[in-house]
Amino acid sequence: MRVNNGFVMRDVAGQTVIVATGEASKNFNGMIKVNETGRIVWQGLLDGSDETTIVDRIVDRFGVDRDVAESDVHAFIDDMRRRGFLSE
Repeated sequence: MRVNNGFVMRDVAGQTVIVATGEASKNFNGMIKVNETGRIVWQGLLDGSDETTIVDRIVDRFGVDRDVAESDVHAFIDDMRRRGFLSE
């Protein structure tokens, strides 16, 4: 899975957002605000990490229950895929 060209994560006025640029902005207008967990997931996707590795990072960082982390990461990735931010 990879982040499609034209989607970038930026810090804007103290908030972390994912925005579409260039050609990608023709299909997606606006931005998505993400928290620190979303930032870790997005960066993991950029780095080519799989879901298991991303879940491990979140469990290590926040000490959350693994089942909760797996569910949340999976939901975030599914949402990004549906919005056209990711491809296989």
